Amino acid sequence: MDTSSDSVLLATTDEVLLDDLLRLAAAASVTPLVEHDLLGLRRNWHAAGLVVVGHDLIEPLARTQPVRRSGVVVAGFTDGDDVYRSAFDSGAEAVFRLPDDESALGDTLADALDGAVRTALTLAFVGGCGGAGATTLASAVAMFGNRRGYRTMLIDGDPLGGGIELALGIEHDVGDRWPKLLNASGRVSAAALRSALPSVEGLAVLSWDRSDVTVLPPETMSSVLGAAQRSSDLVVVDLPRRADPAVEEGFVRAGATLLVVPCDVRSVAAANRLVGPLRAVAGDVRVVARERRPGGLSATDVADHLSLPLATRVGHERDLPAAMDQGRFDPRPRGSLARAASDLLDLFDLPELAAA
Repeated sequence: MDTSSDSVLLATTDEVLLDDLLRLAAAASVTPLVEHDLLGLRRNWHAAGLVVVGHDLIEPLARTQPVRRSGVVVAGFTDGDDVYRSAFDSGAEAVFRLPDDESALGDTLADALDGAVRTALTLAFVGGCGGAGATTLASAVAMFGNRRGYRTMLIDGDPLGGGIELALGIEHDVGDRWPKLLNASGRVSAAALRSALPSVEGLAVLSWDRSDVTVLPPETMSSVLGAAQRSSDLVVVDLPRRADPAVEEGFVRAGATLLVVPCDVRSVAAANRLVGPLRAVAGDVRVVARERRPGGLSATDVADHLSLPLATRVGHERDLPAAMDQGRFDPRPRGSLARAASDLLDLFDLPELAAA
């Protein structure tokens, strides 16, 4: 659905109802097309992505036996049997009774602005110990997902980390960071969020600035992740090991959590302390074994010790840390990091590309 003025059509002869509908549309940042009679409604029946029919017009509309289409709802101050019957005969998907259903209707209008509702694959990455390389792998998965053509957003959920934008070399780029979003709650516009963020090669990135802000309200995390998921095919979230409500919200909203663990005894011991708390909030936890040197534990050993399924393994790329210190994140296309990122993208079901 596009976001032009005719992406939402409001049709009613009731001026009081129209005032309420226009108020809800404005709150959702939607500029609708308005028709005041049945003729205008029928003329624009197929032109809008979402059609909101007033209770006063739904019965006359039903008598015309309109061509069935998706994206039709009814709104008004009454929801009697006649309204429901006419809504059913017209193929409407829902009836919203005002003012009780204002919130639900507002969400429907916001969905119209955001476009067709997406089902984004959301992957959370967390290190089993300090320096495990979770941020590096998360960045690689987001970058290669973006290069495959998926609409991707990379989110840095660790206010005490070094900042993903530094690794990507976009710390001086214009755009919003987390501190600008601290008051976000409820429903955040997906389109507005994506347009406000800095990007690299089209990959939208939400990171931290150099301010003293170190606490993220869980309501903000929930609202921002919801907007990211509505506007993306792939959302990659880099989360810290420490537990707080905002971090837990990130794990809860993720479709899968990847625990990155170096293949040595001390790292596995540290990661083992994290497995229980992760399983309490994350629905699908898998391990990525990071192979640092010959003679360490095998990837299978790491997964067995943690009693987690092995998602993939990743090796060390000698030149990458120095490149990241210089703001150049460009893993070798045939390197270990690229292979691991590709393995993870192939492992999980991504939505079909709209342009495929």
